[in-house]
Amino acid sequence: MSDADWLVVVDPQNIFAAPDSEWGSPFFAEAMPRIASLAAAFGDNVLVTRWLPTADRSTSWGEYFAAWPFADKPATDPLFDLVPEARALSPHPTLDLPTFGKWGAGLERIVGDAEVVLAGVSTDCCVISTALAGADAGARITVASDACAGSTAENHAAALHIMGLYPPQLTLKTTAEVLAGT
Repeated sequence: MSDADWLVVVDPQNIFAAPDSEWGSPFFAEAMPRIASLAAAFGDNVLVTRWLPTADRSTSWGEYFAAWPFADKPATDPLFDLVPEARALSPHPTLDLPTFGKWGAGLERIVGDAEVVLAGVSTDCCVISTALAGADAGARITVASDACAGSTAENHAAALHIMGLYPPQLTLKTTAEVLAGT
């Protein structure tokens, strides 16, 4: 890890953390202390993202929200707020997008061509979507595997397996390995 590297914490929000949420990860509480230790090491080079629902229901998102009506709420609903432990992780405003993947022009403007470490939720949705789009864009990405939380243990493992097929653009490391610079 160099001083120019960035940590991107994907969607540490109530909707993915709350045990009573249909999208709550049972592993979020376990991943959050690792996310916090990474954020402390990255200092000001931390960006937190949030998934917010799109207002455009004319696309497949309309069918998506019909399938998941509990999440069909205004973007201002507390369900989409950051969990308390994530609110102070970054000095930067959150990058709010209505897409699973967060890689794109907005993220690239912030991180430039730096190496990026990803952590967050859900490994099998927003993290993998961000990682694969970044790999396609030619970014150098490391996924902190134990600082991610999947919807299930099996889905987490499957997503890590898929992401592990994309070296050298995409590598998997534990939090300890990222912090040790190995």
